[in-house]
Amino acid sequence: MTSEAGAAADRRAAARRGCTRWLVGHGDVTPRAWLQELADAATEPDLDRYGGGGEVELLEREVAELLGKEDAAFMPSGVMAQQAALRSWVERSCTDAVAVHGLSHLALRQLDALSELHHLRVQHLTRDSRPVTAADLDHVAGPLAAVSIELPLRDAGYLLPTWEDLVTFSSRARERGVPVHLDGARLWESRPFYGRPHAEIAALADSVYVSFYKGLGGMAGAALAGPADLVAQARRWRLRHGGTLFTLLPYAVAARDGLAKRLPRMGSYVVRARELAVGLDTLDGVRVLPQPPHTNAFRVFVDLPADRLEEATVRMMETDRVALASWWREADVPGWAMTELTVGDATLDWDVKEQLAALSTLYASARTP
Repeated sequence: MTSEAGAAADRRAAARRGCTRWLVGHGDVTPRAWLQELADAATEPDLDRYGGGGEVELLEREVAELLGKEDAAFMPSGVMAQQAALRSWVERSCTDAVAVHGLSHLALRQLDALSELHHLRVQHLTRDSRPVTAADLDHVAGPLAAVSIELPLRDAGYLLPTWEDLVTFSSRARERGVPVHLDGARLWESRPFYGRPHAEIAALADSVYVSFYKGLGGMAGAALAGPADLVAQARRWRLRHGGTLFTLLPYAVAARDGLAKRLPRMGSYVVRARELAVGLDTLDGVRVLPQPPHTNAFRVFVDLPADRLEEATVRMMETDRVALASWWREADVPGWAMTELTVGDATLDWDVKEQLAALSTLYASARTP
């Protein structure tokens, strides 16, 4: 990071600390306050030890029941959970090939870990900015140890396949004898789109990964759920990855607290996301993707350079103590910038009309030389 970029990051961080309203996510909390919340939320008298007992064991039972799976294992990160799942599927297969979307987290954001660490042959179902289909699976020849589908596809704009397409994809994979792994980093956020219980969605997959720190607002961590023997196999990979920490207490407590408090609010988050998307689409030079949003998150495009929007955003944080965007970057279309808007508790804390007025003011400010 250059000294100029470092100074800009320091300025934004200082401005954010002074904010009293946030548009994105659950807002900010001080480390001391967060730890106090966790202390108040803890329920078990005994600590977990090396991934067993205590709050961790309770969390794993709750997740397995929610997803309708035999067992679940807590993992310190989703990256670890996904690698453990796919490596475990490969170990019980005649092939080392797995198929994923070319825009999935597995393909774009893990430094080729599946091939570099686990020596798996990764094949792409498609690289198009859309959810995968059964036809994409048909075009992948030869045996597969597993196929992964990401719900929603974040790097295509938080897109979800229709229920019918998801069912067809799952059926086609099972006809070929290919286990389906569900990258459910935002599965909790996807349920309102389908209007079905989590277990019914998860039943279309043989293994499921879920995250605890995104929509649920936990500190970190994930879980891998599936058949008991596969989960046991994945626990061995957790140990090999160094993920069996002496205690996972704060992560497990935060995850359980998020499931209790925020899982019931997911429908409200999605409703607000759609209200914001409708309002933003009425502003000149502003577009949203998708319309309507499939989950509580969507992309916002503005016909301005990213640096001007960033300056206006930080200035509003400093003067009005309102944070309206976490970041801006140049869009693929020249002269346009984009950001992502994720609805959470902080978004619901103030009126949507006020939010749209504040965003309109922000964009107008960025247009002023």
